[in-house]
Amino acid sequence: MKPGYGRPTRLHRNQIERTPQGHRIRIRTNKRKRTATIPVTPAMAGLIDATPADRVLILVSDRGRAMTGRHASDSLRYWRNKAGLTPEALGYDLRLQDTRGTAATRLLNAGLELAHIASHMGWSVRYAAAVIEHYARVSPDESDSILFKLAQAKGGAK
Repeated sequence: MKPGYGRPTRLHRNQIERTPQGHRIRIRTNKRKRTATIPVTPAMAGLIDATPADRVLILVSDRGRAMTGRHASDSLRYWRNKAGLTPEALGYDLRLQDTRGTAATRLLNAGLELAHIASHMGWSVRYAAAVIEHYARVSPDESDSILFKLAQAKGGAK
């Protein structure tokens, strides 16, 4: 088992901040101890707003307890397979940690600068570039435009 894999992942209500545009989640990353902010989509904001105000934990297991990494991974695998996104169907395996690289790639594709993506994700610019480069390679449909935008962003990043 990976270190910390069984520790609960806690998302507390006090980590959700209201902004003029809606909500964001502010967390401290485990690995580098950096602050990262996550924008909250309108659909997720609806779920948060529908959560009873007296519930301190927002992210919980199906039993209402703090979710562990194992439970989050197992749940993702279950729903991924149910949606037909199996390794056999795709030719590669989707994992929970892939969501960060996919998000960073989509942010770059949406026109955000590499430095903004790195800051948002709690990463260094160098690490953000490496992650996006990796995910652009495994996504053939987006690779050309992503790699072009990444080269542009690297040229402008100090």
